[in-house]
Amino acid sequence: MRILPDFKIPNFKFPKIKMKDIENLEEVKVDYEKLQKKQMISQKRKQRGYETSNYQTIKEVFDMAREKYQNNIFMLEKFNPKGEFTKITYQEFSEDVIALGTALRNKYNLAGERVVIIGENTYHWYVSYMAMLCGVGIAVPVDKELPVNEIENVIGRSKATAVIYSSKKKDVIKKVQDKLPTVKYFIQMNSDNELEGREIGFNTIVKQGKEMISAGDDSFSKVEIDKEEFKVLIFTSGTTSNSKGVMICNKNLAENINAVSPYVRIHENDRFFSVLPLHHTYESSIGFLLPMARGCSIAVCQGLKHIVPDLKETKPTALLAVPLLIENLYKKINQTIEKSGKTGLVNSMMHVTNALKNVGVDIKKKVFAEIYENLGGNLKFVVSAAAPIDPKVGRWLQDLGIVFLQGYGLTETAPIAALTPEYDPRVGSAGKAVICAELKIDNPNEKGEGEVLIKSETLMLGYYEDEEATKEVIETDEEGNRWFHSGDVGYLDEDGFLYITGRIKNVIVTQNGKNIYPEEIELMLGEVSEIKECMVYGKEVEGEKELIITVKVIPNKEEIEAKYGKELSEEETYNIIWEKIKEVNHKLTSYKAIRKLEIKKDEFIKTTTMKIKRYAEINKDKQN
Repeated sequence: MRILPDFKIPNFKFPKIKMKDIENLEEVKVDYEKLQKKQMISQKRKQRGYETSNYQTIKEVFDMAREKYQNNIFMLEKFNPKGEFTKITYQEFSEDVIALGTALRNKYNLAGERVVIIGENTYHWYVSYMAMLCGVGIAVPVDKELPVNEIENVIGRSKATAVIYSSKKKDVIKKVQDKLPTVKYFIQMNSDNELEGREIGFNTIVKQGKEMISAGDDSFSKVEIDKEEFKVLIFTSGTTSNSKGVMICNKNLAENINAVSPYVRIHENDRFFSVLPLHHTYESSIGFLLPMARGCSIAVCQGLKHIVPDLKETKPTALLAVPLLIENLYKKINQTIEKSGKTGLVNSMMHVTNALKNVGVDIKKKVFAEIYENLGGNLKFVVSAAAPIDPKVGRWLQDLGIVFLQGYGLTETAPIAALTPEYDPRVGSAGKAVICAELKIDNPNEKGEGEVLIKSETLMLGYYEDEEATKEVIETDEEGNRWFHSGDVGYLDEDGFLYITGRIKNVIVTQNGKNIYPEEIELMLGEVSEIKECMVYGKEVEGEKELIITVKVIPNKEEIEAKYGKELSEEETYNIIWEKIKEVNHKLTSYKAIRKLEIKKDEFIKTTTMKIKRYAEINKDKQN
């Protein structure tokens, strides 16, 4: 295992907040008749939600989008870092997808074959994935940050016949080519190279496909898709165990679109900001397939260090992110507000604008315009998923006037199983079961907590070449319903909203049977400004019957230096953090108290969705 440096959150910088142009709030008038109508509509919305769609395959979505939205902008991408964002229409995208699919099927005989797609988020990735879903074969999206040996292993395990890779992965692919004799073609994105041996340029294949279509080959557009057919193979990140291959069908992906529709209203003029890796189902399903179904545009971020300038340049309305990214944006913006001496004013305006919003007057975008500008100026939605997030961050976004949504699911549910509706966003909840899903709690304790079981149309076909592992997690009841054991611990409130409290595999069990969920303690430690990141776990210590509740901490050096001075010794840094941990311990039940602190000098090993790989961190300690 290794650290993923590309996913280290950069030091975001924002300009000073002035807030000079706040208008006289006393001049605001309330239209009570309009307000009454608005409240009635809102109440009805909570009862029935928005209108839903009924797609069965992604090809249905693709065919609809290319006909209905052909002149809309599909993608904005900066192919030259020093240039402008290139705008690509739905028509251009559709033509490239059909051309690529035609050539891959009919010239290179890849119909029904497995094709690995590996690389950063780029237009060619989107085209490749869509061509696979619409009729070529089985897509195998691979994490570009995997070490060379693991990339070789995944290509081999998947029995891939072709590999489509970005130019940035060229050196890696060259290292593994000779060890993969069964791969017939290595296709380099954004390349015009003619076929030489097993190597060929992506653009060359697209060009060949267009020539075939011009000559009358329309077979790709006529390919019929079996909605239940195995179409995507995704290897899990393995945060708690070794990676498994998840088999997904077209219907699983189409149901993600159907599932979101009643909970969130998305318009053609909405723009999604793509910053998470596309090999992850959260980004490829909700950040790609969903906006395509609505005719939206997608702005591709150039990389984490470019987030702030890219947000400002592309002005998105929706940001899909993971907690670590959202929390860092929150911290940096608030530090900027504090340095500007505007904390009191901002907090006061949040109270005032909340009160006004409660009576039907929403002036948040006007009052907090400068903060909005730092995030592009048009941001309407921020969606958090993949891990728990501190609820205060979600409440802060809501106070700014940004709709904060929390999603829940796993790769095995492709990924969505629950979502907080925009008309009832209960900050702190992981969401309510989407319309194609049902949640239940297995063997709940006195608090109603137990393992979260999921029944959903988005549930995978099973684990690739691992029937035993599939049977371990999918239980079929007497009525034939398939229930997935998520491994997450949580409870449902009286309205069916889910609250996650931990993971079964992370749980620390005391000698007297008490369960300690590290995530609960980590959220509390996340409020300590002197701590940058942390991981709580049960440490085995020789001579001790109980696991020792231990926390690994990466200190926030910038914050510590600002508060306590520079050039502190390691012992002084340790003592500062330990004092803060003792304060947190006072808020915890005694058996949950942290007993040991370990200062971590390197970065945590993480997945590409920035979740700490606990088992890898613990195993690393055992090996040392």
